[in-house]
Amino acid sequence: METVLVTGGQGRSGRWLVDRLAGDYDVVCVDYDQPGFEVSERPHVGFRAADLTDRGQALDLLSDVAPDAVVHWAAIPAPTRHPGGRVFETNLLAAYNVLVGAGRAGARTVWASSESTYGWAFAREKTLPDELPITESHSMRPEDPYGTSKVAAEEVAKMVTRRYDVPVTSVRPSWIQYPGEYACRDVAREGLEGGAGNFWSYVDVRDVASLVASALDAPPEGHEAVHAAAADNYLGRPTVDAVEEFFGSRPDDCTLTGESSALSTAKAGELFDWAPQHTWREAEDEAVEGPSLLAE
Repeated sequence: METVLVTGGQGRSGRWLVDRLAGDYDVVCVDYDQPGFEVSERPHVGFRAADLTDRGQALDLLSDVAPDAVVHWAAIPAPTRHPGGRVFETNLLAAYNVLVGAGRAGARTVWASSESTYGWAFAREKTLPDELPITESHSMRPEDPYGTSKVAAEEVAKMVTRRYDVPVTSVRPSWIQYPGEYACRDVAREGLEGGAGNFWSYVDVRDVASLVASALDAPPEGHEAVHAAAADNYLGRPTVDAVEEFFGSRPDDCTLTGESSALSTAKAGELFDWAPQHTWREAEDEAVEGPSLLAE
C-alpha cells in the first residue's frame, strides 16, 4: 500500500481528507501537535508533529517518511485573524518546504491553493470578474496577504514540477462547508452583501476530499490548478440575477445560466473525471458525524 503524507490533517477540513484517504493509503497525518502515545490510532493513520515553516523539520520529515504522495493542506486560512506578514510568511514558507520536499521524494502532490488568488474575497471594493463562469485562466489580482501567499505558492508548485518532474495539482476550493453546518446559508439570509466577494459560491468538504483523492489517483502532467466548488450557488436564485442586482451589471463575457456556480469546475471534470455531488439543499440539515482519526 502506498503512503500519503497529509499536512494539516488534524484541521477542520484536513481530517475529512485523511478520513477519505485512509485505507486506500497508509496516511501520515502531520500537524503542529500529535495526539499522544496514550491514544490508539485508527488503522492506516499515523501522526507526526512538525513546524512546516522550519525547513529543516519539513525536509527531514519528508525524507524520513519518503511518501509516494503528499497532500499539503496546512495553512493559516484567512488574512483577518493574524498579522498580514505572519499569514504570508507562514503559508509561503510551509508551501515551499513541503512542495520542494515532495519533489525531492518524487511524490505526486495535491495542495490547497484558494479562490482568493483572484482577489475578490478580501478586496476592499467588490468588483465584477472578467467572465462568468470564472475559469482557472482568469487573472489573479489579490490585494491581501492570504491570496498573495497562494499565488506565490502556485509559482513554487510550477517550479517544483519543472525541477523535479513530479505532478502537482493546486486545488482552489471555494468556501468549504460541512454537512449540517452550512454557514453560507446564514449569510444568504442576511442579503447579498456578505457573499458577493466570491459570488455566492461554496463547496462541501466531502467533495473537496473526493477531488483530492481523484487528483492523487490520476495526476496531471506537470502542474494544474483546478476549482473545487459546488454546482450551484447557495442563494437559491439565478446567479446572474444576483450579480446584476448587487453590482448593477454583468461581465461582457457571461454565459452562466440558472443557479450554476460562478466558479467553473469543468477543468476538474476533464482532468480527473470529478464533479461535485453535494448541494446545500440536502447538506444544510444533513446529520453526518464528522470523522475521527483515532480508534473507537
